[in-house]
Amino acid sequence: MRRFFVGLAALQALAVVAQFFLAAGGAFDTAPNDESFQAHRMLGAGIVLLAVLVTVVAAIARMPGRLIGMSGLVAGLAVVQVVIRAIASAFDGTGGSTPAGELVFGLHAVNGLAILAVAVRIVRQAGRMSRPATPARQAP
Repeated sequence: MRRFFVGLAALQALAVVAQFFLAAGGAFDTAPNDESFQAHRMLGAGIVLLAVLVTVVAAIARMPGRLIGMSGLVAGLAVVQVVIRAIASAFDGTGGSTPAGELVFGLHAVNGLAILAVAVRIVRQAGRMSRPATPARQAP
C-alpha cells in the first residue's frame, strides 16, 4: 500500500507540473480567457480530488502523521486556489480586471508554487519510507 501511495503522490506532483504548463498555455493563447484556461480549470478540479485521494490513501497506508497532514495540505491549498480566483474576480463585477484584482490574482501563482513544493516533498519523503532499510555492515 505504501508503494501505491508513492505512485499516487508522484502522479499528483506531475499533475501540478502539468497545471503550470496549462496555465502558461492559456496565458499565451489568442482565444478568449474562458476558452484558453478551460483545461487549466478542469485539471485544477482533478488535482483537488486527487489530493483528497492521496490523503485517504496515506491514512489507510498508515503513513506518518506528517505525511498525512502534508497530503491534506495540498488539498487545502488547491481549494485556496479557487478562493483566490473568486476574490480577484470580485474586485470588478463586470468581468474585467482591476489593479487590485490582478495583485490578488498574483497570489494564485505563488500558491501554485507552494502546492508544487509540498507535493514534491511528499513524494521524496514517501519514497524514502517505502524503500527497504539497508542492513548495517558487519565489522571485520
